[in-house]
Amino acid sequence: MFIRNESFYSFRRNYPIITVLVAIHLILFIWMNFLPFGNYIRAMGVGYNLAIANGEYWRLITPIFMHIGAGHVIFNSFSLVIFGPALERMLGKVKFILVYLVTGIIANIATFYLGGLTYPPHLGASGAIFGLLGMYVYIVLNRKDLIDRMNSQLVMTIIVIGLVMTFVNPNINILAHLFGLIAGAALAPLFLIGARPYYAAQRVFSDVTEPVFDPNRWQKKRRNNKRLKQALWIGFGILVLFGLLGRIL
Repeated sequence: MFIRNESFYSFRRNYPIITVLVAIHLILFIWMNFLPFGNYIRAMGVGYNLAIANGEYWRLITPIFMHIGAGHVIFNSFSLVIFGPALERMLGKVKFILVYLVTGIIANIATFYLGGLTYPPHLGASGAIFGLLGMYVYIVLNRKDLIDRMNSQLVMTIIVIGLVMTFVNPNINILAHLFGLIAGAALAPLFLIGARPYYAAQRVFSDVTEPVFDPNRWQKKRRNNKRLKQALWIGFGILVLFGLLGRIL
């Protein structure tokens, strides 16, 4: 579920929503940092509680897609590429984008109401990504038919690491992380109605656009344990950097 071995072409075919979200992250990052009117885009889109209180409600949405540093956008986008595909396949395109947006918005609403008007400006996709992780928490605890034991252990370990890193770095928007996670878990029972396990819901496209039968699939399964261990360390690195880079301005 969390190991990616597709080509760019097949990933784009299989997970179009995630591909579009990552593209938006990168386009906005490049615009904000290197193109004309970038400072204006940043100023108008960043989460800023005082401006929200004055009626600029779009700031509850726009920070979900904006990042200020190269490490910030790379590792948030990488986290989305790692954790998003299984949910996009299980939920379907419409439900997936709704979960992503709603949990990100709830994270920003929590930041507005609990952070107060003096809370520093904030941006980043981390609230929405924690929303996806919150949905995994619900799946692991209550929908064991959708995830196997090894992937359950892997994702829960990564979530614990992510929460620890949330409180280690003082520059992180703790409210967004926590309430994104809570929102994802709370919405999961509704959005998982009719969901099928990742592999049951999966239709993998090859680079020639046709479904592929892999005659070596049994040999590959024998390597799963090793690859899951590798994924655990990859996830550890992602979450460490994710925690360090998903910050308040």
